[in-house]
Amino acid sequence: MNPLTTARTVAGATRRGARRSAGALLGSAVEVRTERPEVVLTFDDGPEPGGTDRVLSALADAGATATFFVLLTRVRRYPALLGEVLAAGHEVALHGVDHRALPTLPPGEVARLVRAGRAELEDATGRPVRWFRPPYGRQTLRNWRSVTGAGLVPVLWGPTTWDWKDVPVAERVARSQRGIRPGAVVLAHDGFAGPDDGACDGPPPRFDRGELVTGVLEAYAERGLSARSLEQSLRSGVLVREPWFPG
Repeated sequence: MNPLTTARTVAGATRRGARRSAGALLGSAVEVRTERPEVVLTFDDGPEPGGTDRVLSALADAGATATFFVLLTRVRRYPALLGEVLAAGHEVALHGVDHRALPTLPPGEVARLVRAGRAELEDATGRPVRWFRPPYGRQTLRNWRSVTGAGLVPVLWGPTTWDWKDVPVAERVARSQRGIRPGAVVLAHDGFAGPDDGACDGPPPRFDRGELVTGVLEAYAERGLSARSLEQSLRSGVLVREPWFPG
């Protein structure tokens, strides 16, 4: 190898090492590095009657587990549904006290809300809370520091089910297959945040969330993949972190 090629190789390795170091220092969880044929299935915006219960039935039928990122505005309204999620063996994580995007809030308020939200959710579940998903996936570096300072790890995603869009279920299932691979974090929803949750995203799409989850899990099974919660996936895998600051 000539000196120029050697220099380029070393420089490339240095850049990759720098990116890995930055990801470790400033990263949000984006996937799990694993050799097991599993994906990480996550649900946002619940609990919600008519959504969470049907999702739970679909997961039970498939023998799958998931991580539910809940809104405390919903937990306060539907505590029994939260209990059903826990009783079924799923993991519960924090999506927020409400669904307002973090970058729209004063920095001091973000830190206060995340800390208070974690404490309230741990009181409601009787279990430690490890993960946080910023509403809309939006966070700044300052927001990230507030979240991690509260003892939580931000969790983002790869493939999605497009279940917040008004499109046919078949299109949602097809979308959920894009980029799927072992360890991928899949974004889905068991509810739809509305004005009472601090969100203004229009009317909710009308479809059966249980039917969608069944279709998604069947498509994954055809690829030899099963679905697990983040907690369970990490029993045999390693968390991958990358900087994620769309603002």
